[in-house]
Amino acid sequence: MDPNSPILFFDSGVGGLSVLAPTRLLLPNAPVVYAADSAGFPYGKRSEAEIASRVPALLGRLVERFQPRLAVIACNTASTIALDHVRSALDLPVVGTVPAIKPAAELSASRVIGVLGTEATVRQPYVDDLAASFAADCTIIRHGSPGLVELAEAKLAGAEISVEAVRAATQPMFDAPGGDRIDTVVLACTHFPLLQEELGQAFPKVSYVDGGPGIARRIAWLTREQPWPQEPAGGIIVYTSADGERPLMSVLARYGLTEVKTL
Repeated sequence: MDPNSPILFFDSGVGGLSVLAPTRLLLPNAPVVYAADSAGFPYGKRSEAEIASRVPALLGRLVERFQPRLAVIACNTASTIALDHVRSALDLPVVGTVPAIKPAAELSASRVIGVLGTEATVRQPYVDDLAASFAADCTIIRHGSPGLVELAEAKLAGAEISVEAVRAATQPMFDAPGGDRIDTVVLACTHFPLLQEELGQAFPKVSYVDGGPGIARRIAWLTREQPWPQEPAGGIIVYTSADGERPLMSVLARYGLTEVKTL
């Protein structure tokens, strides 16, 4: 294994930074390529067929170009739809991101859990399977919020985000039958932990759970015997489109991403 072989993170936008951040804490010397499918954003409004064909094709091109040691689909929507397709197409380990329903069920006292994701993620049978396996005694209330995805992207681009806007994009989940008993919310979109401060202010009596730290531990375990550079490594962010709003470089630098490329 070449010590400079990177870990490839893939998302529709900047949401996967919430997975990259805990990975950086565990593996500070790991070279990183972070790919944001800006040309396809947002995935939550795309059909399952589009995502199932688009994601493996893009990851194939990225793997060919950057020769990573491992790929991370840092996107719940892409993972719940295309993870099996990607694993069939690529000859390297692939880590997916799925809604953290199991830890939410372990935490919930009221046994009413909110699953907050994209419209595409919350309707997937994969979510049904997770709920049946790990939260059979819980009521699961799902809400797809494309508005929150766009608010997270805007926040990383430097815009001021109000608590009121975050509350309005999330409130329908709490207004659903039984929603007033929700005590734990699964952030089933990697964008949403980027808004955890605003969510905490909007709904302060709720606990929030996301899969980022668990995914980071999985990445560390899969690469546990592999060599890394001797010093902390930098990172590249790759966009699939040259257009569109992007986070400030000063923001990206906090995640170790200092170079920008276009696929």
